[in-house]
Amino acid sequence: MPDVRVRFAPSPTGSLHVGGARTALFNWLYARHTSGKFVLRIEDTDKKRSTPEAVQVIFDGLKWLNIDWDEAPLFQSERLSAHKDAVAALLQNGSAYRCFCAPETIVADRQAAEKRGEGYSYPRTCLNLNEADIQAKLDAGEPYAVRFKIPEGVTEFNDAVLGLISTPNKDIDDFILLRRDGTPVYMVAVVADDAHQGVTHIIRGEDHTTNTPKQILLYQASGLPVPQFAHIPLILGPDKKRLSKRHGATSVLEYRADGILAEAMRNYLALLGWSPGDDREVMSLDELIAAFDLDRLNKSGAVFDETKLEWMNGQYISTLPIDVIWQNIEPHLTKALTEKNIPLPDAETGLQFAELYRERLRSFREAPQKLLLFFKDPSEYDEKTVRKRWKQDSPDHLRLLQQKLEELPNWDHDRLEELLNSLADRLGLGRSKLIHPLRLALTGGAASPGIFAVMVLLGKDCCLRRIRLALERIK
Repeated sequence: MPDVRVRFAPSPTGSLHVGGARTALFNWLYARHTSGKFVLRIEDTDKKRSTPEAVQVIFDGLKWLNIDWDEAPLFQSERLSAHKDAVAALLQNGSAYRCFCAPETIVADRQAAEKRGEGYSYPRTCLNLNEADIQAKLDAGEPYAVRFKIPEGVTEFNDAVLGLISTPNKDIDDFILLRRDGTPVYMVAVVADDAHQGVTHIIRGEDHTTNTPKQILLYQASGLPVPQFAHIPLILGPDKKRLSKRHGATSVLEYRADGILAEAMRNYLALLGWSPGDDREVMSLDELIAAFDLDRLNKSGAVFDETKLEWMNGQYISTLPIDVIWQNIEPHLTKALTEKNIPLPDAETGLQFAELYRERLRSFREAPQKLLLFFKDPSEYDEKTVRKRWKQDSPDHLRLLQQKLEELPNWDHDRLEELLNSLADRLGLGRSKLIHPLRLALTGGAASPGIFAVMVLLGKDCCLRRIRLALERIK
């Protein structure tokens, strides 16, 4: 068996979307699992839509995900002459023929068939032209396309995911290989380029399945080995329809900007349509490479769940060093505070924030919202929490706590906890009877990190001020 060679062949007409990134990842993982090669091809023949900027976006997205390629990228537009040669070879061996039919005639015939409720296929009008007729048309300068001559029989292939797929050749039209303007079509280019790059396995979305019989026929007619195909399930939105922009962000670099770690995105994408065969979810890159195989690809579509992605991102954030967490939080927090004309924290405070929220962040994008409580006194108090936690005796208890806090000489975590526990014991209360209204007063809500850690970061003056404000405002 030849060494595995797989490819990722995006068109540079936009961003690297989640679906394309997953296709690239599956190919890359399979190459690394089999000690094979992963090659990159940029299908840039659509010059109106393909731009250098879009090519760079693809490179940036792949590099962010740590998907590297083993050879210099191949640009499809640079192989135009090779694609034309492939068509010429098919004409030479009788697998293709020139079609002089006017496009308007074909369009009219197709529309007429549709009106009759019938399917349309090209009637092979030009297939039986003799050499003299063909030469006469060529000498007269008549424009022509080149069509593939579909052979009789059945085209079958054993897909690594979908199993045996069989297509009667009578259901395949004599498709065009070369347009009347002399440009080869995608079908020719992709087969010629896959053969040129020595691709042995084609792992791609199942929406390409209908192209596969045509491509297999082209491989066979060209005397080329047919690769192993593996058509992976589509990525779906929560509504079980194909993931698209209407479902939200789909570009991987948008997720990077939103504070998703590359490791988390890569791990999550790997599990969309593939399973390691056990209940593992958080997997290192080495674990993914070791476990990845085509046998474990799923047939059914995989739903892209942003909540699950953010959960996984939180798992990875919690393992990062504190300084790395702060480096990722800082730009998001800086932007938010600058917009509100709030001074930025120093590095030491930033590291304390990172430690405090290490296991409470799902993405770095949400850090400013969580950290804003340290920079701005509550302007309102969560009504549900007030009803549930602010009891009739809460103001009296908080006043006693306020008095004790004013007298506290050392403002640190342990002293604060000792003080609150002591007061709760003296009043015959459970700790929660003091902690819940205290948290409401300090943060305006019901949830926060450990209240004593919050108090240390807020500082004594801020805590006393917020308790006083809550006593004045909450009725």
